[in-house]
Amino acid sequence: MNEDREKANTMLTLAGIVEKVIYRNDENGYAVCEISTAEEELFTLVGNMPYLCEGETITAFGSWVTHPSFGRQFQADAYEKQLPVTATAIEKYLASGAIRGIGKITAERIVRQFGEETLNVMEHNPDWLTDIPGISPKKAKQIGEAFLAQTGMRNVLMFCRNYFGPITSAKIYKKWGQGAVERIRRNPYLLCGESLGIGFEKADAVAHDLGIAKNAPERIAAGVQFILQHNAVANGHTYLPMDKLLAVSQKLLSCTESEAEDEMAQMVYRREIVESTRNQAKCAYLKEYWDAEQYISAKMDLLDHVSHAQSETNLSGFITTVEMETGLRYAALQKRAIAEAVTHGVFLLTGGPGTGKTTVVRAIIRIFQSMGLRIALAAPTGRAAKRMSASAGEEAKTIHRLLEVDFHSEDKLSFRKNENDMLEEDVVIIDEASMLDLLLTNALLKAMKPGARLILIGDANQLPPVGAGYVFDDVLKSDRFAAVELTHIFRQAKESLIVVNAHAVNHGESMNLESKEGDFFFLPRSSDAETVETIVSLCEKRLPKRYGVSVMDGIQVITPSHKGEAGTDLLNTALQHCINPPSREKKEKKVRDKVFREGDKVMQIRNNYDIEWQKNGVEGNGIFNGDIGIIRKIDLSEETITIDFEDKICEYDNTMMDELELAYAITVHKSQGSEYPIVVMPLYRYTPKLLTRNLLYTAITRAQTMVVLVGDAAVADAMVQNNKQAKRYTGLRELLETFD
Repeated sequence: MNEDREKANTMLTLAGIVEKVIYRNDENGYAVCEISTAEEELFTLVGNMPYLCEGETITAFGSWVTHPSFGRQFQADAYEKQLPVTATAIEKYLASGAIRGIGKITAERIVRQFGEETLNVMEHNPDWLTDIPGISPKKAKQIGEAFLAQTGMRNVLMFCRNYFGPITSAKIYKKWGQGAVERIRRNPYLLCGESLGIGFEKADAVAHDLGIAKNAPERIAAGVQFILQHNAVANGHTYLPMDKLLAVSQKLLSCTESEAEDEMAQMVYRREIVESTRNQAKCAYLKEYWDAEQYISAKMDLLDHVSHAQSETNLSGFITTVEMETGLRYAALQKRAIAEAVTHGVFLLTGGPGTGKTTVVRAIIRIFQSMGLRIALAAPTGRAAKRMSASAGEEAKTIHRLLEVDFHSEDKLSFRKNENDMLEEDVVIIDEASMLDLLLTNALLKAMKPGARLILIGDANQLPPVGAGYVFDDVLKSDRFAAVELTHIFRQAKESLIVVNAHAVNHGESMNLESKEGDFFFLPRSSDAETVETIVSLCEKRLPKRYGVSVMDGIQVITPSHKGEAGTDLLNTALQHCINPPSREKKEKKVRDKVFREGDKVMQIRNNYDIEWQKNGVEGNGIFNGDIGIIRKIDLSEETITIDFEDKICEYDNTMMDELELAYAITVHKSQGSEYPIVVMPLYRYTPKLLTRNLLYTAITRAQTMVVLVGDAAVADAMVQNNKQAKRYTGLRELLETFD
């Protein structure tokens, strides 16, 4: 930073008061303004000057340029700004909207009352503002908080201006507040933590300017942490083999192998990482993931060792009673699944669509209820929990809600229900268990009391979870616990081509794409452009007209990737243009390369546990990865967006907008755990890494009543034959296999 200041000192300077902001782009900070100098001359100033407000005093460093249309201008390469001092400048500053809650009339009244002491009053005695007509105690407090935020934000913006854009700088301030700059000076590598979305290279640039050497131990340690978090965990791994970690570390850090090894040894000593052996090779874990695997394996073993023996007569009687009550006759494999669930502490039920998993779950619930046991039903996502409630006839919650999610300042996900305050339920049944990642499973098990039963229900052939780990697959393949796979497709399900084709895909067989009626259709198209055109037509007119549903409430386009001619990026643009086109009646806001408009269908793309929402008068926190909502209102003056996530009404500010994507089309990965009445999927040529059997299978099984595939039949055949799955480094299966 000192180098930047020295560089600025060698440039020309222009100092004055901002009289008028002619243009401002809040996305990249570019602004055009007029400033008046001490000599009362008026000049045009252009450059990257985020959050510039009228009335501010600024000093710009740069050079004079001549614009072909607008003439002589001062091009600012760097700048500093100070709060206004005179009453006239203060009023102009406040009237510009710099402080949320103050407009032109209120600014005039405040300055008339307090003059040149106005900003001092706002900072130290905001309650005095209640002397102004129209300012309540609540509003006075809000103005004081907004002023402190503005000054604190200014410090962060100025410190970060050479590294990050205004939105990222605002997120940094929002995370650490007034102490943000000092915290960064102490450890700039905190910037590449998960919640800020800043890469190691950018944090490293800040560190370099602060004088941290390339071979500094703290730099190497931060790089190793970043690799394990973003190269490993972000790709589903719970650890990395040591040789891979060393190779990536040397490449990222430009350090020697011995420097990396020495610092890793110190990190192991400090328990920042854990060195272990997996598959007969040395590996490295972040401690959190090592601890989670150790705890899960031990707790599942404990739960399973508690005896839940039932006499054969009693068990047979339970099943017979349920059959009489429901009028059903259970198949042999279903009876075995019911018996295993009732007599074991840990039980896994798996099977494809139409194999009767829901029927088994209902029977299990009835039996446990007749035994007087308390039952908790839960699923990883809100949509999955809602579907579980409908199918089981009992209330189901998200796992986050069941465990009473809590969120504190250090970005560590925690729950109020844990080993110190356990769940009271005797049985915990988890649906869509294939979505369980390591940390969520760890939290769930910590909250389960000894003696409780754990039942995991899932489809082993679906995609792995988005988060790190492969819990359901690891537990199933360990052969450590009772498990039943339902394989028989019942007669009613056989009438559904969705079910038939899903099982064909799962067995590596070609789908039936010839049917012209029923619930599964294929529309061949010769090019990706035609595929996109057809999908837009289906969503805009044909399906709504024929079936009375819309993209907002029943049709979901699911595609393998964000990229490509029929990826989410291009499909969302095309669908938005037709379904929710620009209108004078609809406000819109551009965020980077996306336009969000009132009425748009959007998706939250990462867990945010502290978003506040209201639903039917009830308040709560948390909007999660994959939640879909509708933009109800865009307030350009307040810079907020109001979104309705299935009646959960919440407000987003500018710093949260990068957590949203348009959701007319979503990836198959984002659709996990959800079902939609009608699924439309493009078949287009893309990387074989994504065009896989389990991805196609997962997409098809998201549909409740209809699947429409559009595109190239050869792509479908290629996906069916491509059974490759990306390897995940996980240690849970190996740990479970070591238990007696």
